[in-house]
Amino acid sequence: MTSVIIGPVSLPIGYIMLMLAFGIAILVGSLVGRRTRSSVISKLGDIFLVTVVVARLGFIVRYFEFYRDDWLGMIDIRDGGFDPWFGLAGTVLMAAYWYWRHADVRKPLAIAVSAGVIAWVGIWSGVQMVGYPNADVPELELVDLQGQPQNLAVVGAGGPRVVNLWATWCGPCVREMPVLEAAQEEYPEVTFIFVNQAESPARGLAFLREQGLNLRHSYYDLRAELPTIVQSRGLPTTLFYDASGTLQDTHAGELSRATLARGLVRILPED
Repeated sequence: MTSVIIGPVSLPIGYIMLMLAFGIAILVGSLVGRRTRSSVISKLGDIFLVTVVVARLGFIVRYFEFYRDDWLGMIDIRDGGFDPWFGLAGTVLMAAYWYWRHADVRKPLAIAVSAGVIAWVGIWSGVQMVGYPNADVPELELVDLQGQPQNLAVVGAGGPRVVNLWATWCGPCVREMPVLEAAQEEYPEVTFIFVNQAESPARGLAFLREQGLNLRHSYYDLRAELPTIVQSRGLPTTLFYDASGTLQDTHAGELSRATLARGLVRILPED
């Protein structure tokens, strides 16, 4: 599963993991703080904020070449660019600061933060152990712009592939299209496959012409079967397959050049 739908919002699984860990930290902190008559909720809130900010800064540092000429992109967190290990470092540093400054909350704060960190690491490890369901490129019949059938598993077989699930009504899908279009030229060794969901080739072709987009491998999943197969709960979703056709990474939500590069690292052969 790459994302979870909560009401009208589709959240990446990584966000859900972080919120669960934070929720556990608050619960444990509240229970322990009640016994010691000291509240750590506000301090946990500060720790959470620092965690998110440091995780974002860490990601920007790692992929600074993609943000060098896009300063606004640095604060546009819609691309989901966060480094979890930098975030964990931020958690530890802010927790240590509060631990040092406020002796009266040291015990509940230490227990709450430890519970949150253990919960996050445990959930993350469990997700990694389970892996991705249906990890091979699906044998799914699509149609091209001319309405001719095409098996998804055959397109780009033998090389790394990026499969993007999108629709013309999806705002984030439209915003990320220029990034993916440019990537076709930047990474010629990768086959970028665009799979429209539940719209007709005629509608898709009109949209591509209207936007001036040239997507080389554009196909149509008329019954929207692919999201169910790959357990994707929202659009856009991008899947990264290595040369053997095995799923190595996923991205739920809008891509930037930086988050696209992060996914490509998992499927491109090392120099």
